[in-house]
Amino acid sequence: MYPAEFDYVKVSSLEEAISLKQQGDENSILAGGHSLIPAMKLRLSTPQKLIDISGLNQYKNISNNGSHISIGALCTHKQCAESDVIQQNCPALSDAASVIGDPHVRNKGTIGGALAHSDPQADYPGAILALNATMVVKGSSGERTIAADDYFTGLWETALGEGELLTEIRIPVNPMNANSCYVKFPQPASRYPYVGCGVALSSSGGNCSDIRVGFSGVGEWAFRDAGIENALKGEALNASSIAAAAEKATEGKAVLSDHFVSEEYRRAMSKVFAKRAITKVS
Repeated sequence: MYPAEFDYVKVSSLEEAISLKQQGDENSILAGGHSLIPAMKLRLSTPQKLIDISGLNQYKNISNNGSHISIGALCTHKQCAESDVIQQNCPALSDAASVIGDPHVRNKGTIGGALAHSDPQADYPGAILALNATMVVKGSSGERTIAADDYFTGLWETALGEGELLTEIRIPVNPMNANSCYVKFPQPASRYPYVGCGVALSSSGGNCSDIRVGFSGVGEWAFRDAGIENALKGEALNASSIAAAAEKATEGKAVLSDHFVSEEYRRAMSKVFAKRAITKVS
């Protein structure tokens, strides 16, 4: 199918993009386009105006600012997958970026676009939650930050306000995030995760000091799994304790069911992939 008719503007500043976005609810931001354009072709999205921000190169950088890793919202999945800074300080993010879609998608799609789109079966959210990231957003009233735990609010919904744009993702620099990973059970064709699990873990004396577990693709939106986290904190890190903690996966959570994978199977695979992820960083 072909998209409905629309106007196109390529902006030269973020302020221009914010101003144009606020002129109408039907105006949409275009970054890499790998989520928006397919939806437009199916007429699931019919923006009156496309606001192209792909030329804003100041949002395409990755840097270590001492206390946190700064990732511009227009960084591609390929950049995130191959960045030495990310691989060394928050490998769960590079793990997630490296298994998104195919090479064409990874070369054009952006981390900011993916997180603003908030597909419930995207890869980044599980890793972002495990890494305790912070989203930096900007609108006409200024800049603010949103903790990852507060960012994903519902099916295709985020805490982004009307007219706000995601500009940066910040990930704390600490040993726990440096000891992180993301693993997934992918749909064979689309590569979207039926189950995606991000884990960051710290240990002391062979015991788990702290752990964060984030799931993508399992529920209507990404979530932290407190059941696993509480079961493993303070426990010795061994095969038995890890298996017991992984059995807590998705307890008390609503889980998706579709014509590919049932709720029951997703719950079972959540336990399997949580165990794999925790074992990998233990």
